[in-house]
Amino acid sequence: MSKVAVIGGGSFGTVIANIIALNNNDVHFWMRSEEIASEVNERHENPHYLPGYILSDRVVATHDMKAAVDGASVVFVAVPSTSFRNVVQQLVQFTSPEAILISTTKGIEAGTFMLMSQILAEESPGSRIGVLSGPNLAKEIAKGHLTGTVIASSDEEVREKIKELLKSDHFRVYTNDDMFGVELGGSLKNIYAIIAGMADALGMGHNTNSMLVTRSLTEMARFGRELGADPMTFLGLSGVGDLVVTCSTPLSRNFRIGQALGSGKSIEEATAEVGQTAEGVNTVKLVAEKAEELGVYMPLATGLYRIIYEGETIRSIISSLMLSEQALDVEFAASREKNLS
Repeated sequence: MSKVAVIGGGSFGTVIANIIALNNNDVHFWMRSEEIASEVNERHENPHYLPGYILSDRVVATHDMKAAVDGASVVFVAVPSTSFRNVVQQLVQFTSPEAILISTTKGIEAGTFMLMSQILAEESPGSRIGVLSGPNLAKEIAKGHLTGTVIASSDEEVREKIKELLKSDHFRVYTNDDMFGVELGGSLKNIYAIIAGMADALGMGHNTNSMLVTRSLTEMARFGRELGADPMTFLGLSGVGDLVVTCSTPLSRNFRIGQALGSGKSIEEATAEVGQTAEGVNTVKLVAEKAEELGVYMPLATGLYRIIYEGETIRSIISSLMLSEQALDVEFAASREKNLS
């Protein structure tokens, strides 16, 4: 038994906190709102995100950051990328130097193009760090659906510790030492979920979705390799696994954003309709700009950027996919990958 902190009161933070608590660990669950934290403790559920999902008595919600992380052996950070650094700066004031820090956030920081693990390393030098990512829709985890996730870290002890904390008969934890690739896959797939949602709203079928998912995976691996990730990492749960899920269901916030865009709504209207953070809206801008800087060919990501930020039509993405891209199917091992355009 150990004390674990989960920082962030959203859906995924809620299910992670409960899985850990059901393994006989005390979990301190930090939430921004003192009122909502009190409500969670009284009702033993998070009614704003997962109503009806009963939480273990070992999950104790708190608005006090020091109370949440002081003495915790592991701290999971599950907040949006836009507030990630600020929250980490708060929590590192109270964490032990021996504490393991785990990011569950799938996003990229604007201005620095840093992934969340890199922010953890910068704000807490010397800490042991890991990333948890995969096709992990919180509502399905809450229902006990069989789910796989990936803990990625260069530290084997970190990987084994997180596997032990999250062991469950319906939640399987796999390991990977390519932390950068795992984290990048989780961030990039949000872009393509928006595109898939748009295609769905336009009435396109399974053939279209399959093509989008496959070409999206190619773009992800191409971009990841340019940045130093192992392109084969994208064939795992945190790459193609997460991509397939988020491109296939309205349970994905990014997919719902795409559906709203595809039905003619503006990005502002789409975001307001979904009502929760959809990381892909911010990520596509950062990735499109970085791809142009590096000369990486990413017609889908670039097309979505132009739709959201430059007012182009949705049909431009389809034209880009059908007319502009070279016809090489599998290119992970192609030496000329960077020069397809």
